[in-house]
Amino acid sequence: MRVTFLGHAACLIEADGKKLVIDPWLTGNPLATVKPEDLQVDAVLVTHAHGDHLGDAFQIAKNSDALLIGIFELVNYAQFNGLNRVHGMSIGGGYNFDFGRVKMVPAMHSSGLITEDQQIIYLGEPCGYVIQIGDKTVYHAGDTGLFGDMALIGEQFNLNLAILPIGDNYVMGPDDAIYAAQLLQPEQVLPIHYNTFPAIEQDVQNFKLRLEEETSAECVILSSGESVEL
Repeated sequence: MRVTFLGHAACLIEADGKKLVIDPWLTGNPLATVKPEDLQVDAVLVTHAHGDHLGDAFQIAKNSDALLIGIFELVNYAQFNGLNRVHGMSIGGGYNFDFGRVKMVPAMHSSGLITEDQQIIYLGEPCGYVIQIGDKTVYHAGDTGLFGDMALIGEQFNLNLAILPIGDNYVMGPDDAIYAAQLLQPEQVLPIHYNTFPAIEQDVQNFKLRLEEETSAECVILSSGESVEL
């Protein structure tokens, strides 16, 4: 399995001839090195409706004829806007897709789409995903604060990689992300959702040093476009 960081919280997973993209905010993302039209994927997973996560999900799904996966309200909104291939889920549910198994897990955040006419549309609860393809398991936490039930995720799954936000302000900061890694017990941690804009600036090298001192996990720091093989 190959995991490629696309900037901010966007990640591309490639395994067994399939490609999945999570939270593909590329247009307007100052860290992105690819454009929506550059991606051809089999599935698009969205953790919540904020613009820096929903991003280009609908366009990529349309261009690729890909399956859009998300919380029930969000995928219904996608159908209202012309997407025919959607799969709605809810927290705690799992499903066996042709590429592997996905379980939707909680995230402590919010989820609303801000429209051009300054309206906020509620689009269901935020979530994270545990993705199992072959013998590899990846947890993408989405935008979240620290919560104790991360320990249950760590007990239920042998995580090869945990993709965790560290930017603080809107999500976990470094202290809480390290605590999360202690609960999750992954082999590796990929920090995301930092340094995209001033409110979430972090010293990622210091995070790596502390994480590897305080947990058993290896910290994998990726620039946009770089990959890790699991």
